[in-house]
Amino acid sequence: MPSENDPVEDVENLQQAEAVFSTARARMFGIAYRMMGSVSEAEDIVQEVWIRWQTYDRSTVRNPHAFLTTMTTRLAINALQSARVRRETYVGPWLPEPVDTSGDPALGAERGEALEVAVLMLLEKLTPTQRAAYVLREAFDYPYEQIAEVIGQTQANVRQLVSRARKLLAAEKRASVPAADHERFLTAFLAAAKTGNVTALEELFAQDVISYSDGGGAVRASKFPVTGRHRVARYVHAFADRFWTGVTVEPAQANGRPAMRLSRDGELFAVVTVSVTTDGIDRVLWMMNPSKLAAATNPGTPH
Repeated sequence: MPSENDPVEDVENLQQAEAVFSTARARMFGIAYRMMGSVSEAEDIVQEVWIRWQTYDRSTVRNPHAFLTTMTTRLAINALQSARVRRETYVGPWLPEPVDTSGDPALGAERGEALEVAVLMLLEKLTPTQRAAYVLREAFDYPYEQIAEVIGQTQANVRQLVSRARKLLAAEKRASVPAADHERFLTAFLAAAKTGNVTALEELFAQDVISYSDGGGAVRASKFPVTGRHRVARYVHAFADRFWTGVTVEPAQANGRPAMRLSRDGELFAVVTVSVTTDGIDRVLWMMNPSKLAAATNPGTPH
């Protein structure tokens, strides 16, 4: 009969805990990433859940996956509240951290919802609780009853949170084009950007196109968004002669959409994505903050 502190039993319990955690890990990361818009912050949350799961009285947990989802979501809500304060003092535009999705297209979700960079940027306008309710419902198809338990709200409140989030996103979210058209526009944009061809760039852009450059103060990048077809075309033209020297361009998948990885001397220094509507490219996103490129440095690396 094993004693209360039988080391063999302890090891077996921990192995069982690890097995349960491993099966839930992809979904936890998917939830945390959509909440935070940051790979590193999402990984920190998942790691914190693991620490708590090891020391928790697991005999009291009836549904481990629901328990882990709840812990992940609540930690993400708290983390997002403090992250917003940090982002207010961020140098230049803040963009979500790109994540390679070629090996794990849905990041553990049944749907690819709330994964595109343009959508993650819109989600920044939601409150942390609204964002949690929206992500759990739209990306992971959780029933309202379970979402209510996860975030500690009534079902009626959850329905209202999701409804408001949908309306806010619908008012600003634009219909995107099929992936093949998206890739064609991105390739054409890169070709025109390399030569600094203003006319070709203007033909690709929507009238109200915006270019965001996220350098985080660590590298040289525009500290303000550049807006308007002509201004963005002139902006890209202005740095074409020096920016593209010695640059290798490699197609990639970022957040479920085509992207381009830019390297110089074998070192990744930027990930470029665009948002494309029926009017043309409406967002150009230059992700250049070195601390945000880790997840895009080794495509296919598991989380």
